[in-house]
Amino acid sequence: MEVHMQEIRNAIRDIPDFPKPGIIFKDITPILKNHTLFRKTISILVDRYKDRTIDAVAAIESRGFIFGSTLALELGVPFIPIRKKGKLPYKTVAATYELEYGTDSVEMHEDALNPGDNVLIFDDLAATGGTAKATAELVEKVGAKVVEMAFVIELAFLNPRDKLSGYDVFSIVQF
Repeated sequence: MEVHMQEIRNAIRDIPDFPKPGIIFKDITPILKNHTLFRKTISILVDRYKDRTIDAVAAIESRGFIFGSTLALELGVPFIPIRKKGKLPYKTVAATYELEYGTDSVEMHEDALNPGDNVLIFDDLAATGGTAKATAELVEKVGAKVVEMAFVIELAFLNPRDKLSGYDVFSIVQF
């Protein structure tokens, strides 16, 4: 597994000054382009969660959907899309989180989870942890429990685990 993690890390490319100057974007598309590497990424996640009680995978848009939906399918559990405000068609619950300048919100359908469900939160990347923390608030707002938060990439230099304190966090690679 450690070899696969290094292979995944090596495939992630840096895109300087995207989406704005000074940001180095971690691009996962080389993983997606290589079906073998994509499968290895999913296999690491499936191996970690296959023997745990997971009732649903709640994944954050948009790149979290790519891995999260596949992971949910492999685990045989529902996929719960977490979207930015106003993007879901049915009645929703919302949670707001802080951005560098202002706030943003994420939503999920109010009937997406049942009280007591064990939920794995997934996103492709943990930066500051704000979106994942807001997603945990959504999950808990409807009476479900967060089992763990999982990411392909963790930007450890931004300390997302500080904001996610109190939750179990797993990431395949760290920068």
